[in-house]
Amino acid sequence: MANETGAVARRGILADRQIEALASAGNIVAPPFAPGQVQPASLDLRIGARAWRMRASFLPGGRKVAARAEELALHEIDLTDGAALETDCVYLCELLESLALPADVAASANPKSSTGRIDVFTRVICDGAREFDQIPAGYKGPLFAEVSPRTFPALVRKGSRLSQIRFRRGLARLDDAQHRALHMRERLVTSAEPSIAGGVAISIDLAGFDASGLVGWRAKRHTGLIDVDKADGQDAYDFWEPIFARGQRELVLDPGEFYILASKEAVRVPADHAAEMTPFDPLVGEFRVHYAGFFDPGFGAAEAGGQGARAVLEVRSHDVPFILEDGQTVGRLVYERMAETPRALYGVDLASNYQAQGLKLSKHFRTPKP
Repeated sequence: MANETGAVARRGILADRQIEALASAGNIVAPPFAPGQVQPASLDLRIGARAWRMRASFLPGGRKVAARAEELALHEIDLTDGAALETDCVYLCELLESLALPADVAASANPKSSTGRIDVFTRVICDGAREFDQIPAGYKGPLFAEVSPRTFPALVRKGSRLSQIRFRRGLARLDDAQHRALHMRERLVTSAEPSIAGGVAISIDLAGFDASGLVGWRAKRHTGLIDVDKADGQDAYDFWEPIFARGQRELVLDPGEFYILASKEAVRVPADHAAEMTPFDPLVGEFRVHYAGFFDPGFGAAEAGGQGARAVLEVRSHDVPFILEDGQTVGRLVYERMAETPRALYGVDLASNYQAQGLKLSKHFRTPKP
């Protein structure tokens, strides 16, 4: 399909300039973008003024979201000046952005990294959706976010950014042979010979990240409130318990508890690709390792001021206790081609929060010193 200049549009994930062009063309309908809202390969989505406390999560299944919300809502909440969202409750929030996508552009959504790291479960819904976080090509209509804080109560207001959306034209995902070729060219992870099957394997580090032997953090229960828009606002030890390496280099995950751990490999995303962590792989155990899965072009890359960065993992075991061992495969990174190289890369161009990260909590917490 040709664009306005007559050139054939390239397939792939749309970059920052192309996202801005979608907005200029009326394909993204929203108030003026806030500073930093357009990322190298995604757009942050902003919470609107209204939310509803819901009886349960739902999918509209061919109907409009607002119509189902009227049937299932317990009460409406005004988010103009902020409101506390309680743990283990389901909320539906309108978003300030709506879409009128071209026929050849689809989209997918994911929690932002900082959202996943405070265990706020969020996913995007559109009218007629039969699955979460997927917006079909040519979609025209509003967007909503389902939000459910799992561990910490969260203070949210109009304009808060909990989710992000990627736009893609055509098929952009690499197959196994293309993943291998890209790894040979760019060294995507620091594993000597990574397993590549449906993505690049990522393993867990339980050996310790510094002299203290710190390997992760376990979330406390019954804590205070986290303001999702406030950086460095909380003492980490009020919300987290540090976990230190033991002789056996293993960790028992308690069912339902939330952990922050990190990959053994440093990860690199070259400027002409984006990546996504597969959130759950039933072949490696009944647990989930990543709720915020988007990795932008330049993550961990030398040209963006990094020398490789660990993948921080948001981990929860389901149903039964599960033993993780140092070096165990816990997920896979899937790479996709960019339609063009972004104007700004993750890292030095954007002063990104998690470039060259090791084991790092979300930006809401003051840097802890165990």
